[in-house]
Amino acid sequence: MSFQMSVEVERKFVCNADTLKTLEKIGAVCLGQRQFCDQYFDTPTFKLTLRDMWLRKRKECWELKCPTAFNEAKETSEEQSKAAALCSRYKEITNLPEIQIRVKEVLKDVREDRETETSRSQEDEAWLSTMNLVCFAEFTTMRRSFTLEEEGVQIDLDQADFGFSVGEIEVLLPEGGDVQSALEKIKRTAEMLGLTGDQ
Repeated sequence: MSFQMSVEVERKFVCNADTLKTLEKIGAVCLGQRQFCDQYFDTPTFKLTLRDMWLRKRKECWELKCPTAFNEAKETSEEQSKAAALCSRYKEITNLPEIQIRVKEVLKDVREDRETETSRSQEDEAWLSTMNLVCFAEFTTMRRSFTLEEEGVQIDLDQADFGFSVGEIEVLLPEGGDVQSALEKIKRTAEMLGLTGDQ
């Protein structure tokens, strides 16, 4: 059985009071603002997050972000390599059966599921309990999203309820998509925002 997955190529950056002005100046279009609550799950010994795997529940939907590698062309310049190093690449898996398979592969010592008739919320509780997964972080985020004329680039400004602010330049690709092109788009966008070095 195969599941459709996408790859998220992103660069996070520190945003401040000037970020909104800069976005306006470079012609970014605001796509809107939304608020959401995230719950992150792991074992008590953090077997997932220590492998850079992030199991999240948002609006009753599950998502597993797994790091992914890609083959860069051998002629990649030093400058391109530096730009790539500032970005992270994750597979986004949103199909719950596939998420459970991936998590089980990491945990290995999982007890087999018991076949019982349960409601959806009980199902959630059952598989989390079976895999010894607990919520280790829960917070609400206010997100403002922007887009540029550059096709496929989205800029998100996030403010978490515990005071943390972060910006993100993101390009979403189908699995096997052109990662090098995505990195170029992110690099151009970062330059337009005036981000320098590893800011």
